[in-house]
Amino acid sequence: MGGFKFSDSQCRLRGGGGGGRARGNSQICDLALGPVSHAMRLPRLRPVVSLLLALAALLLLLTCQSPPSCPAPESPTEPKDDPAWAPDLSRAHAAPCRANLSVSAHPAFARLPSHVRDFLLYRHCRDFAVLREPKATKCAQPAFLLLAIKSSPANYGRRQVLRTTWARERRVRGASLRRLFLVGSDRDPQQARKFNRLLELEAKAYGDILQWDFHDSFFNLTLKQVLFLEWQRTHCTNASFVLNGDDDVFAHTDNMVTYLQGRDPDQHLFVGHLIQNVGPIRVPWSKYFIPTLVTAEDKYPPYCGGGGFLLSRFTMAALHRAARVLPIFPIDDVFLGMCLQQQGLAPGAHSGVRTAGVLPPSPRVSSFDPCFYRDLLLVHRFLPFEMLLMWDALSRPQLACGRQSPPLLTGLGGRHP
Repeated sequence: MGGFKFSDSQCRLRGGGGGGRARGNSQICDLALGPVSHAMRLPRLRPVVSLLLALAALLLLLTCQSPPSCPAPESPTEPKDDPAWAPDLSRAHAAPCRANLSVSAHPAFARLPSHVRDFLLYRHCRDFAVLREPKATKCAQPAFLLLAIKSSPANYGRRQVLRTTWARERRVRGASLRRLFLVGSDRDPQQARKFNRLLELEAKAYGDILQWDFHDSFFNLTLKQVLFLEWQRTHCTNASFVLNGDDDVFAHTDNMVTYLQGRDPDQHLFVGHLIQNVGPIRVPWSKYFIPTLVTAEDKYPPYCGGGGFLLSRFTMAALHRAARVLPIFPIDDVFLGMCLQQQGLAPGAHSGVRTAGVLPPSPRVSSFDPCFYRDLLLVHRFLPFEMLLMWDALSRPQLACGRQSPPLLTGLGGRHP
């Protein structure tokens, strides 16, 4: 009776045929069946002995646990120890880098709101993939004013209105305007798939979407600023000035061009609604709650309200240098004030920037009278239809403002904080 043997193909299926991962099983084939694999025959053995040898070989395969000869099983659900591990945030809730679990050992950590805990665990993460960016032609030619508008994935209506009103790419008094919407990804995977498709369509149609693969949230606005500074430094350095603002502000970009023309873009400029002599809010129910675990400082440096501000390319470069070394702070406008302070610079006030809205002189007068906005630079906050109405009113050549001229848009009160 012939000796019991495995074919060469059976040895390969069990682990032979090359590769360090299968080295152990290949050795088993060599040990149990080596003479067969070298075209040699075993002596004739009784059927019982052959069966026992086969069972022994099979048992050895099933029970082998020694690391040198059997590969350790891998769990496909466990993240690798590689620090570059980065799941896709458009399809998962995980952060793009590993959490800093050491902060969770602090006695106060467990009592913090969930969004604050998330920030502390992942505040060191600042390398995120670019999902969509404009074509190189966006900044191929020098731009006088780059409109960098912070938007959320769902805010399609706001973006559409801005594209046809104050953020329309055009020339004003010979100065060119360029537009970018700065966007992250939705936290919910199903919503993210829909909004990412929407943003893809917008990017193809308008070429004005700059999107990263991180959760778009209030505490991640600083991350959006940091990533934009990094992108601008490598892709759009020929913009003389930048308007950094939200997608619910009304920006009188024509007035901005008038204000900026004649100024040197290679000198420091950072103006807006100046805020100073304030500090962290320590009450947990506030949107702006900052616990001592985030910062023990009781006073912020001067900064401009994040609804909108103007800055020069000189100051953009300074902010970029500071943002690379400072730890991320969850409130974006305060963080930029920290960056200015780190560079020995200071923000300035401009009376035409009203991030707190416009207050009429009398309760009988509508706050939506375009005459209040004719000479301003920026006002926060507007609904999309209000944006369109205000832009239309201010674009009328017959607009006359005086005591005898009635408001053009009476009865439409702006929504201001």
